[in-house]
Amino acid sequence: MSGLVTGDAVVLGLQPARLPSRALAVLIDLVAVWAAYLLITLGLAVATASLDEAAVMAVSVASFLLVLVGAPIAVETLSHGRSLGKLACGLRVVRDDGGPIRFRHALVRGAMGAVEIMMTFGVVALVASLVSERGRRLGDVFAGTLVVRERIPAARVLAVPPPPPWLVGRFTGVDLSAVPEALWLEVRQYLTRARELDPVVGRRLAERLADELVARTGTPPPAGVPADAFLAGMVAERQARDARRAFAPAGAGAVPGAVPPAPVPAASVVDPPVPPVPPVSPVVVSPAASPVAAPPVVAPPVGGASVESGTRATGFAPPA
Repeated sequence: MSGLVTGDAVVLGLQPARLPSRALAVLIDLVAVWAAYLLITLGLAVATASLDEAAVMAVSVASFLLVLVGAPIAVETLSHGRSLGKLACGLRVVRDDGGPIRFRHALVRGAMGAVEIMMTFGVVALVASLVSERGRRLGDVFAGTLVVRERIPAARVLAVPPPPPWLVGRFTGVDLSAVPEALWLEVRQYLTRARELDPVVGRRLAERLADELVARTGTPPPAGVPADAFLAGMVAERQARDARRAFAPAGAGAVPGAVPPAPVPAASVVDPPVPPVPPVSPVVVSPAASPVAAPPVVAPPVGGASVESGTRATGFAPPA
């Protein structure tokens, strides 16, 4: 990255364009501008065939200045530093402080470009770019501008190395809810860049990150486990929990270490209203309609005793 610093002491992450890409962009711009100039010149030659020599010369000079000098200035002003060639190569012209250019910047660059590029066939611009620390030509130096790369290749994403097999599942019951995201990011960055670090520096960094994890979780690493292996195991457990949380069906059990949902206050639960029971009117039963009670059944006497009054005799006498 570039070491550009603004007036507020802010370091800008701008990468200056290299000379081959700038030369290719200038070549594309020159081809486009000269092709347009030739077409316009042919059209003006036909249109001014009846004019005298002085008028034809004035029209030619005006078309040269408007097309070869004015057109690039207008394009860079309206597009904020992106001409046709720069757009094709992924470049942009910006101010020294990283802001977009204006008309005065484009005017100085265009005027100097007509001298150091067109009149000297690009020799002056080439020498100035090679001498300059950030590859600026004279037009950029006088205008206070810089050509930067607008399209930067994305960094290759490195996968976090897996923990040792004997550490898989060892941290299932650890509570990871108190570990901030910034600490997880530091641990992942260390694990992806551990092989590029000095062994002593890497070991110290791993021990510091492991101590911070222990302070957040309250779980020390198992005896004999190195700090980098402990970090890899904790990151693997965090990723496994995130995967279970993302793909778990609705209503599944809680993931260990996850933050439980907040309980619902008792005041917010309202019992449904009970519908009133209609009164039951008493039923009056008349004596005529009341059922007649049956007479009690009396067992017959045993051993020939006389039958109680109110019963009918059978006329049967048991043998003596």
